[in-house]
Amino acid sequence: MQETPDLHGAWPRLDPEQIQRLSAHGERIPTRQGDVLFRQGEPDYDFFVVLEGSVAMVDADEVIRVHGPGRFLGELGLLTGQAALVGAVVDEPGAVLRIPAEHLRLLIARDPVLGDLVLRAYFIRRSLLIELGAGLRIIGSRFSPDTRRLRDFAARNRLPHRWIDLEQDTQAEQALRRLCVRPEDTPLVILNGDRILRNPSNAELAHAIGLPTPAAHGDVADLVIVGAGPAGLAAAVYGASEGLNTVVVDAVATGGQAGTSSRIENYLGFPSGISGAELAERAVIQAEKFGARLGVPAEATALEVENAGYGVALGDGGRISARTVVLATGARYRSLDVPGLERFQGCGVYYAATEVEALQCVHLPVAVVGGGNSAGQAALYLAERAKRVRLFVRGGDLGKSMSRYLIDQIERSPGIEVHLRTEVRELVGDETLEAVVVEDGRTGERRVHEARNLFIFIGADPCVGWLAGQVELDGKGFIRTGDDALPLETSLPGVFAVGDVRSGSIKRVASAVGEGAMAVRLVHERLSG
Repeated sequence: MQETPDLHGAWPRLDPEQIQRLSAHGERIPTRQGDVLFRQGEPDYDFFVVLEGSVAMVDADEVIRVHGPGRFLGELGLLTGQAALVGAVVDEPGAVLRIPAEHLRLLIARDPVLGDLVLRAYFIRRSLLIELGAGLRIIGSRFSPDTRRLRDFAARNRLPHRWIDLEQDTQAEQALRRLCVRPEDTPLVILNGDRILRNPSNAELAHAIGLPTPAAHGDVADLVIVGAGPAGLAAAVYGASEGLNTVVVDAVATGGQAGTSSRIENYLGFPSGISGAELAERAVIQAEKFGARLGVPAEATALEVENAGYGVALGDGGRISARTVVLATGARYRSLDVPGLERFQGCGVYYAATEVEALQCVHLPVAVVGGGNSAGQAALYLAERAKRVRLFVRGGDLGKSMSRYLIDQIERSPGIEVHLRTEVRELVGDETLEAVVVEDGRTGERRVHEARNLFIFIGADPCVGWLAGQVELDGKGFIRTGDDALPLETSLPGVFAVGDVRSGSIKRVASAVGEGAMAVRLVHERLSG
């Protein structure tokens, strides 16, 4: 088979000097046609470089890529510990260089040039797999809450997947008949083409695909971080790098709200911008390199005082003991008060604009609600694929809550219409969203605008319900912090709050990262006090 051309920078070719350096850490293995280097769904697979011949990448027995000499195999999951999303089978006989995954992680940490090359390729490959719809299959009804839950979990964790809609996809009936499953027994998740999970919980799905499991251990951690957004991940990187026994848990996915941002252009050090998901994935790799233990999904359900520290109870019945705790649970997006909105949740109404959601918008009219940076970023990203983007803003001035660089780009974009002093009042559609009815706040006039997808970014509420009054909150429900000595400390000694969940925080990724780093210094002061 012909080698797949590298049109995106996802399959760079290593030069002889780079291969020579890598050879010291692996072994050369001759290959024959049909040899399986690793299977789809296989955990703990190795890193391979094609030396001679070619290797085909397969998804459920379908060839999706072919690689020749000088190219390396694998994708992001190889670094984060996930099972293989696709398999690798020798197409033309030759030879490969095999390097254990743990050696690759050390090499990436020690060799910045090679590390950047591999990381960049792996990030692009993950995006291409998402766009291709490779990996797991989710079969279920668009009206099923569990189907929406599984799709949201896959999207938030950037898991390549394909949704087979019971109502509209012609493959659905054939697939269920082949699997001897009734429609009422869905949703199903199909892994590796043949492994079936019947309505799995998020934790069961995470375990099946190799996401980090809840990190409850018998020892007492120096630092437990609840929430893996930018603030929590920053605390994890700094805590682990400074020798603290560090554990991070998150109920859904790493990245927090920032992980749903298509592009962050005002973050220091990334002049061309970076997606929130890539920023989070880089932070996860960095934290794990220093020894932090991550658990996703692992929902914290209670914070309890115990002995000289604290206990964090988990939804699966586990428990983590800690000397100090950092609360980085962030905030949850608010929904619109519009009749019937719940009918379109996850199949027309969304609260994130990632690659997964953008694939539902190609050549279609979409609407975005909100006047902050998240709404602006979403509008610009969706405009690259959608037929038209209408941005509905309740206020009369974008500059009140949106950064100037975003406003300038929106004003220059021919695919975006901005409607100020406008609110969504009704959703139109039977099985799918067809249009939105909006009201002009100045005249009271109502208009109908075609919209096949609606994205909502209208602020957020703090995720503090699980704390059950253990720490002091402000009038809006955010966590109060601080005295002059330990400004991020809550009303409980040794418990700190950072990022969006903290009262008075600045809702920016950079400030959240700074607070996460600062919290670790304060943790050291508390532990040494």
